[in-house]
Amino acid sequence: MPPPSDIVKVAIEWPGANAQLIEIDQKKPLSSIIREVCDGWSLSGSEQFALRYADGPQLYITEQSRGEIKNGTILRLAISPARAARQLLERIQSHGIDARLEALKELAKLSADPTFATEFINMEGIGTLARLVESGTHFGEMLAFTLTAFLELMDHGIVSWDLLSLSFIKQIAGYVNQPMVDVSILQRSLAILESMVLNSHSLYHRVAQEITVGQLIGHLQVSNQEIQTYAIALINALFLKAPEDRRQEMASTLAQKHLRSIILNHIIRGNRPIKAEMAHQLYVLQVLTFNLLEERMMTKMDPNDQAQRDIIFELRRIAFDGENDPSGTEKRKAMYTKDYKMLGFTNHVNPAMDFTQTPPGMLALDNMLYLAKLHQDTYIRIVLENSSREDKHECPFGRCAIELTRMLCEILQVGELPNEGCNDYHPMFFTHDRAWEEFFCVCIQLLNKTWKEMRATAEDFNKVMQVVREQITRALAMKPSSLDQLKSKLRGLSYSEILRLRQSERMSQDDFQSPPIIELRERIQPEILELIKQQRLNRLCEGSCFRKLGNRRRQEKFWFCRLSLNHKVLHYGDLDESPQGEVPFELLSDKIPVSDIKSVVTGKDCPHMKEKSALKQNKEVLELAFSVLYDPDETLNFVAPNKYEYCIWTDGLCALLGREMGSDLTRSDLDTLISMEMKLRLLDLENITIPEAPPPVPKEPSSYNFTYNYS
Repeated sequence: MPPPSDIVKVAIEWPGANAQLIEIDQKKPLSSIIREVCDGWSLSGSEQFALRYADGPQLYITEQSRGEIKNGTILRLAISPARAARQLLERIQSHGIDARLEALKELAKLSADPTFATEFINMEGIGTLARLVESGTHFGEMLAFTLTAFLELMDHGIVSWDLLSLSFIKQIAGYVNQPMVDVSILQRSLAILESMVLNSHSLYHRVAQEITVGQLIGHLQVSNQEIQTYAIALINALFLKAPEDRRQEMASTLAQKHLRSIILNHIIRGNRPIKAEMAHQLYVLQVLTFNLLEERMMTKMDPNDQAQRDIIFELRRIAFDGENDPSGTEKRKAMYTKDYKMLGFTNHVNPAMDFTQTPPGMLALDNMLYLAKLHQDTYIRIVLENSSREDKHECPFGRCAIELTRMLCEILQVGELPNEGCNDYHPMFFTHDRAWEEFFCVCIQLLNKTWKEMRATAEDFNKVMQVVREQITRALAMKPSSLDQLKSKLRGLSYSEILRLRQSERMSQDDFQSPPIIELRERIQPEILELIKQQRLNRLCEGSCFRKLGNRRRQEKFWFCRLSLNHKVLHYGDLDESPQGEVPFELLSDKIPVSDIKSVVTGKDCPHMKEKSALKQNKEVLELAFSVLYDPDETLNFVAPNKYEYCIWTDGLCALLGREMGSDLTRSDLDTLISMEMKLRLLDLENITIPEAPPPVPKEPSSYNFTYNYS
């Protein structure tokens, strides 16, 4: 008979004594359990003791967290958090250097525990650490442990960053500005400054005064990718929190300091693979850089502003050599109207009206002027070859450029804040100082080419724009490393190729619609679903690595989860770093019997999405979240690293529980594999020679075994 759900069997250790094997009654107060454990070793003063996990982060167990204790867990009797905090506070203020170093080392480890952190902070521990830093008497390992403990304690969000003194800020900034400083001290100093900027408006101004962009850029030229990541993160934080009028100035400074080329040469084209957090920071920098375009994107053109109208006159002059304008006002006006029509504007009389809609506003005009001045031959060729056509197939340059600008703003999400956890940066945008404008120039040539390939007329405008959007998004998905490579990818995505891809992708929906084929499809589907189910379960047995939420990202805290080979137990546990390959079951200390799993929930129904208000606003994280609910009212929360892993795990868990697999990936795989199987079976049928007499006995089509690579 299985034990009651509120009884947990554990082992409890105490230094120098044999472990106690006891049954914990979860209905009893934790203090009573600790008293019984102390009595077993004849220890007095049970209120001075607490229980901690013996493995992993070794967190203290509280009344709130005791429900997470599993059968077979190894615990350790330890001094209480309050007592530990008091002792460490005394030791770090002692005169003995060795004793102080050991105390700071232990403090750096314990500070990640929220229970201990609360006690230590209540004893003014953060103020003590801040004074140690301000004194400037700590160096090397001692200073590194001090900064680590400080950062861990502040990361719990118990106290405000605004309480920090200017002296502390100057000291931390000094470590960043020093030409030669220990790597661990530099890492923590950069992380502390980033947290100051992100968590306090007033501290942003103080940090901005103490740190120069040039000094941060210097840290990007080192060989340590962790330092590079922290440095870019601080640059991003300063960029994100800067007032709007300061951002353009900061961007100009970064350009003068050659930030883009340094990132390109020392990071993107460096000799080390880019880790996930570096990719995220590059993505954030890309987003913040493009967001500088938002002001122009949302600025309407003033038809009465002569300076703005002069830009349109300049476009006309470059295209049609306006030096030979007629002298008469009426003749000039008639010529202008004709020229504006040839330029492809919708309003031929007053083309300024074409730029009054936002987005794209004045940004579209900026793009057109850049093309006309920097790629003059291309601009003139596009305008003239279309203005000279009389077969109604001319491509209206002005209208196309305006709509294309709007489209590019949507594709690159100009004006939107970066998504947490997104790593979607594009290397090619770091290869040119005017990457946005050059990207537009490449795409407007693509649009002109596609218009001709489609033999489009004005009525086909929206259809052409849809094809161009598809061409651009497909090319971007290939992650071209340069603008030249983008051009190459786009050349391979001609209109005919887009049609071929569309037809291929629709094949499973459009083909095989006759009743006999539909019947064959229905007979094949169960065995294909079983094949997909086995593949999903096999992937769960291999396991996946997930990043922990709630930690500073660059701490790279991970955990791993995998299904046992007999499909009866989910094993999981914390890891110090992202694993290379499979993680043995022995290293995964926690487990959940599959029989205890009640359900799997996704998205906003997940407990950890309801708890974290910031994440609730993050659509991308929300789409990757899922939770396993198991007895008795416990949860195991996940955020998948990408959409593929999300589909694999949610499908696999549903298959494990005997429920329908409903992800987009399963539907796509099902359609693809069924189409492949049906083609093969129909091909076999075409090769059968049917004798005239006697009629053959009907025979089941042979089953085909697929080996499908999902990785």
